[in-house]
Amino acid sequence: MSTDEFRRKYPNLAKEILDGQYEGIKLTVDQGFSDPWHGYLPNVYDYLRRCKSESEAIEVIEYLVRRGEIPLEEGEELKRAVREHGLAYFGERKSPDYYYKAAQRYWKSLRKNR
Repeated sequence: MSTDEFRRKYPNLAKEILDGQYEGIKLTVDQGFSDPWHGYLPNVYDYLRRCKSESEAIEVIEYLVRRGEIPLEEGEELKRAVREHGLAYFGERKSPDYYYKAAQRYWKSLRKNR
């Protein structure tokens, strides 16, 4: 919340706190929930790392090409890589709770830094 918004919503409290009527008051604002994935959009490699089989990966690639999320040429190159190198080529498989576990590590690191 901005200072202006705080003043509009709580004019008397803002006057007391921000205009210095009380000495020795320290105001801290907790930003609330911190989401490390806010605004993150998964890419083709994120989707491929969730696939359980090469056929599933090919299906995902074809879907992304149909939707126009990746160009046809890139899709063909990715399918070739899947067939020649397998799914491990794209990195370790992401478990269903991958992002939750990564967020937990992030939140723990924030607590350590306090």
